[in-house]
Amino acid sequence: QVQLVESGGGLVQPGGSLRLSCAASGIAFRVYAMGWYRQAPGKQRELVAKITSGGSTNYADSVKARFTIFRDNAKNTVYLQMNSLKTEDTAVYYCNADWTQRYWGQGTQVTVSS
Repeated sequence: QVQLVESGGGLVQPGGSLRLSCAASGIAFRVYAMGWYRQAPGKQRELVAKITSGGSTNYADSVKARFTIFRDNAKNTVYLQMNSLKTEDTAVYYCNADWTQRYWGQGTQVTVSS
């Protein structure tokens, strides 16, 4: 049974930081590309950041230089370090595993508000 379990969301003030984690089980984690997506109320789900099995990364323009995605294959975990958070970063953040099949986590809420 495949599980992707996100954690680390919460309420933070503008300019603050959060680190999201996604722990995977039931898949050969190291061969999967892992991604973080987000969905704000009334908007479509969008890619935030992605990291390939080889460690190459790509980011949405809106988060470049503020967010960093990285993975620990020994822990079957992918992270999203989010710095200089803005109110427009408020959304539910979803973890994604992508190889021959795609899997999704349940999501974690990130709220950026003063």
